[in-house]
Amino acid sequence: MTAELVRGQNHPLDRTRVEIRVAAGGPVIAGVTLGDADGKLAGPEAVAHPGAPRRTGVEVPRQAAAEHRIAVDLDALPQAVHRVGVLLALPGWGSAPSAFGAAAAPSVTVTGLDGTALARYTLTGLGPESAVVAVELYRRQGAWKVRAVGQGYEGGLRAMLHDQGLPRAADLAAEIERAVGLGQDGEVPTPAPVAAARTESSGAAPATPPAGDLPTSAHRVASDAPTAPSHGTGTDPAAAAAAAAEAAAAPEAGAPPTPPTDTPVDYRHPRRHTTTSAPPDPAPSPVPPPSAPADVPATTDAATPPHGPAAPDGPPVPVAGDAVGWSMEERLYHQVWGMFEDLARSVAAYRSAADFARTRLEEELDEVLADPRSRLGTAADAARATARDRHATLLARARAALDRDLGQLAAESEVVEPALPPAFAGWDSPVWQAHHASQERPMALRLGDLHLPEAPDLRIPMLVRLPLERGLWIDSGPPAQAHGGRPDPEREVGRRELGSALTDGPPDEAALRRLAMETAVALAARLVAVHPPGGFAVQVIDPAGGAAPALAPLVESGVLPALPVPGAPGVASVLDDLTRRVELKQMAVRHGAADALPPDLDPADQLLIVHDFPYGFDDRALTRLRYLADEGPAVGVHLLLVADRAGAREHGPVLDPLWRSLLRITPVPDAHLADPWVGHAWTYEPLLAPRGSQVVRQTLERAAAARRLP
Repeated sequence: MTAELVRGQNHPLDRTRVEIRVAAGGPVIAGVTLGDADGKLAGPEAVAHPGAPRRTGVEVPRQAAAEHRIAVDLDALPQAVHRVGVLLALPGWGSAPSAFGAAAAPSVTVTGLDGTALARYTLTGLGPESAVVAVELYRRQGAWKVRAVGQGYEGGLRAMLHDQGLPRAADLAAEIERAVGLGQDGEVPTPAPVAAARTESSGAAPATPPAGDLPTSAHRVASDAPTAPSHGTGTDPAAAAAAAAEAAAAPEAGAPPTPPTDTPVDYRHPRRHTTTSAPPDPAPSPVPPPSAPADVPATTDAATPPHGPAAPDGPPVPVAGDAVGWSMEERLYHQVWGMFEDLARSVAAYRSAADFARTRLEEELDEVLADPRSRLGTAADAARATARDRHATLLARARAALDRDLGQLAAESEVVEPALPPAFAGWDSPVWQAHHASQERPMALRLGDLHLPEAPDLRIPMLVRLPLERGLWIDSGPPAQAHGGRPDPEREVGRRELGSALTDGPPDEAALRRLAMETAVALAARLVAVHPPGGFAVQVIDPAGGAAPALAPLVESGVLPALPVPGAPGVASVLDDLTRRVELKQMAVRHGAADALPPDLDPADQLLIVHDFPYGFDDRALTRLRYLADEGPAVGVHLLLVADRAGAREHGPVLDPLWRSLLRITPVPDAHLADPWVGHAWTYEPLLAPRGSQVVRQTLERAAAARRLP
């Protein structure tokens, strides 16, 4: 649960690598001070700011923006650093307010690297201050805590730095203001107010995208069409569109004019570096060159963007790993999340524009029919034709904007997909052919792919963080049972496509159960392969013995010592063993005695695959399974259930908490993963090896061989 702090309150941190996310009503400068035990700064090198964004253990943005992410690695800080202060300052140019009291109260959230919010503080009560120390991370008796500070300074950065004992504070304050004023990386546009805010959570991609709002320059399809999704905001799409049209027709004084509709879309993600538009110029030339046409603005030379060289007549080329992170794996993970958010945002903007166009057409047709005197005749026909033409124009503009977005995402996907590490890569990736055992645990695992109907060919990897916080449920039931008796047309199409590829016909219930178990084995193989040798083990419960063909790769490679014992004895034996393991590890963690575990206890994380659940389970076994699902993930015991929920009807609502605790995936494409951020239903496709490929078997053999090495 996120701790909501008030001024002066502190909260312990349970991790040392965190992100500090800043959200303000307009552009602000963000920086970090590294103080000693008394909060004093040794010199300019103790301040990370846009002119010097990187210090040991800290990285801050290079620009003024309405949203920031600051990366902090507390373990990497020098020993002399005891206080890490987050400072915010107003840039003091253009239409930006000169005091925090004249703008919306900024908020600061300390999160984990997975986006989990740990503590949040909203800086209320500010007045004439133009700089403020928002929060402070401080070391106390070897542990780190976060404190809500909210100390403002009417004298700005100069007064703030001077108060912290920095020699020549005025010089550093001037350097910071000069670095931002010169526009080293350009000012990031303020997010559009109508963009939907995402609900942060952990888990799979549709439920947990780290998100930011749309830049105001992105997704503009027409002056009379909405530019951002209105889902979850309480804003009527037509009203939002009308507001966008009014803003486009009469921009505020001092604001840059709205670019024409043929201007390339700004693909900048508010929390990613990747972009397809050239960075803004540090200082536009006041007078165009004599040879330039009067309507073409002159520009100055811009530095080559860090994400890739620009094409001679087009946008910069996408680069894999162009996102925040401490390692390439982490940067790729955040880049995939960014692609997910970009696709969700682009499709939401298109759907909102299409809804607005349809509503406008209906209103205009109703207006024509409302007056009996104008229902017939050439004037009425002309009005209806004009309304339909306008509707077609709006749809065409919206689709053109979406196609531009999809083209950029497709180009980025072509670059990112080949660069993904094995834990993130599909089974058809070449990385599996040369894969060797890793000595480090991966940060995430790919469960499948996601796509939307507007872009069926664009697949976004579905990544979940490791270790798994939730168990997995592979639904082996037919569509009528899996969807409350209502067949899903898209799922049926997916079944036919996958069935024709694997069995030369649509899969029946037996084929679905086989595909579900093969999907489970493929996930198990992936988990075993991407962990260090001996770091992950697999156990299976198969009371009926029907999973033997699918389990053959696990048994033949030695990852699974033998086929599971059938019947109730096999169920009880495995559950008793894992329950004992969870209880012992919980006691060891609770008392800090990890070295006191019995020597016969396998230190590897465990994946329990339960086939054809709940066949063979009595009440005692069901109770133990629910215990493992709830308590196991915290101590390295993870559940993978292969089941048809309809087969558990006789147990009634007793198992409802179990189903809700598991992440449901399917052995065939299915549009069942809901996105609470913008309301999309994403189509999930499982990860299966190409037909005839031996990649899963070979991967398991290499993993087993690496485990046998001394």
